[in-house]
Amino acid sequence: MSKKLFVGGLSWDTTDRELREAFEPYGDVTEARVIMERDSGRSRGFGFVTFESEASATAAMEAMNETELDGRNIRVDFAHDKR
Repeated sequence: MSKKLFVGGLSWDTTDRELREAFEPYGDVTEARVIMERDSGRSRGFGFVTFESEASATAAMEAMNETELDGRNIRVDFAHDKR
């Protein structure tokens, strides 16, 4: 298991802070980051949330997957390292 979650389907307007606040009820968040395009600075529509513990990450994934955030239905799953 992992402590890092992938969050897809984010609104273009969702900020790092809003992402963190949405996931904090499930445990201590060490990092919440919306991925931005380098050239335009616009959101790419996904981000990552890292928790202190695997148990918190699992609870957040189960609770937040297929829910609404900033008017968009989000998809939450464990993040996988790039190979």
